[in-house]
Amino acid sequence: MKDPRIEKLAKNLINYSVRLQKGEKVLIENFGLQRELVNALVKEAYAAGGFPFVSLKDHSVDRSLLMGAQKEHFDMIADFEANVMSNMDAYIGLRAGDNISEHSDVPAESMKVHGETVGKKVHRDIRVPKTKWVVLRYPTNSMAQLAKMSTEAFEDFYFNVCNLDYAKMDRAMDALEALMNRTDKVRLVGPGTDLTFSIKDIPAVKCAGQMNIPDGEVYTAPVRDSVNGTITYNTPSPYQGFTFENVQLTFRDGKIVEATANDSERINKIFDTDEGARYIGEFAIGVNPYIQHPMQDILFDEKIDGSFHFTPGECYEDAYNGNKSNIHWDMVMIQRPEYGGGEIYFDDVLIRKDGLFVVPELEGLNPENLK
Repeated sequence: MKDPRIEKLAKNLINYSVRLQKGEKVLIENFGLQRELVNALVKEAYAAGGFPFVSLKDHSVDRSLLMGAQKEHFDMIADFEANVMSNMDAYIGLRAGDNISEHSDVPAESMKVHGETVGKKVHRDIRVPKTKWVVLRYPTNSMAQLAKMSTEAFEDFYFNVCNLDYAKMDRAMDALEALMNRTDKVRLVGPGTDLTFSIKDIPAVKCAGQMNIPDGEVYTAPVRDSVNGTITYNTPSPYQGFTFENVQLTFRDGKIVEATANDSERINKIFDTDEGARYIGEFAIGVNPYIQHPMQDILFDEKIDGSFHFTPGECYEDAYNGNKSNIHWDMVMIQRPEYGGGEIYFDDVLIRKDGLFVVPELEGLNPENLK
């Protein structure tokens, strides 16, 4: 029997997230062979009058390719995939896997080659700026384990998160977007954290189901050289197959001048990828009411209710601060009381305390008003 929640998700992805129109081409790229959702997406794409294209991939096969990565070969792969992507109007990236550490033993140099070729030529240069795109996970036993939930309970959680009323969230975000666009100085305070920076004249962007599913953030970027102070992230942060914990970064005039973690040598190698890796490309506030705790999956964790993320690496074109890098690493801090609390100040005015907005125009983004 077909799960009606999958059919609803497919309908939302095609008609709301990528807004597929008659005659448009959509690339459905699936890591993990989640056939039921792929089939439902194909059906909905046809119903919208579009032309679906499907690419089925596997994380273990991807690892085999990466283990022998040479730039000349990956330039060819990038050219091949870029040719496909450049012919698409929309993109749906469906990610699912049984092992989040599948790439943990891939050499860092091979991951760098991938980022500089496929990552840049296909995704950063074409998919992100030139298509209507959305990226999502799909529930697996592995994800349920990371969330410390039964498979059935996790599936219920997943569909609550992914099928909520994103149009309502979008309207509620208007006030925060407007406030961020008027703000100069930001201060973030919490355990092990006291950080200041400017977001003056850098656009704020609402994310309410049209780029990620699940969604629920408003992002901008700091003025590149304005970041000063220290931040201590309180959620595990998987990156390149390794889970970093207890990450603390110290900034001086925008640059990460000290980085420590459960593997300080490894994290500093990542920040030495290129010059931009030690500067921040994104600051975002998370508001999804159904996502309460980290599960080592950034598409969920960066939307956690009462959180923010502060991202070393590449900035987005629509919130441009001039920072270029081959990395974009979303790291999350939760400010609800059970995680130690914290405050966000805009131009010396407290706007959020312990994860809840405290100014009237933003209270529509508190969890009881979004469910």
